[in-house]
Amino acid sequence: MRVVVGENQALVREGILRVLERAGFEVAGVATDAPGVLRQVRTQRPDVLITDIRMPPDRTDDGLRAALEVRSAEPGIGVIVLSQFLEDRYAFELVGDHAEGVGYLLKEKVADPAVLVDAVRRVAAGDTALDPDVIARLVGRKRLGSPLDDLTPREHEVLALMAEGHSNIGIAEKLVVTVPAVERHVTGIFSKLGLNQAATSRHRRVLAVLRYLRG
Repeated sequence: MRVVVGENQALVREGILRVLERAGFEVAGVATDAPGVLRQVRTQRPDVLITDIRMPPDRTDDGLRAALEVRSAEPGIGVIVLSQFLEDRYAFELVGDHAEGVGYLLKEKVADPAVLVDAVRRVAAGDTALDPDVIARLVGRKRLGSPLDDLTPREHEVLALMAEGHSNIGIAEKLVVTVPAVERHVTGIFSKLGLNQAATSRHRRVLAVLRYLRG
């Protein structure tokens, strides 16, 4: 698996590169500013892009803007953005209208190599890898007249874990229940949210996540 990394902080960048290489990923390119990120993606055609949100030249949301451009132009490339702070707006902009192949992680979590490696594998497979703290912040917003009001507390728990990118097996392990129990909850969620039975299970999961995040 080939990865391009965009990070202007040397210590953070070296840590990410070391984790990726030890996990067996190929670091196809490295950039220290947003224009460099776009150049590396165009020339290297990676499977996944990992980029900080705040990068030169402006050191505001340049990295996010580059990630959004990649998401629009190259939907087959998985994108993970790293943030030092919880930013609702950044998460919504990144997810956009589809949650496939996207990750949003807090930098403090990347200190755990397993978190980053798992996120890279998820987004490369077209799944989501959203930080649990980000999910908690987004779903904790006040909502009025949402179809999510019809979900049971357990269904809310299952949907939150779906939003983080967990499979049914992963959800079962987190909640210490059986996989068939999780499947029943997922079916109930799809039904209550009015998600088309004709759509694939994976597509319906993405739609459920988007409805959950947007409320």
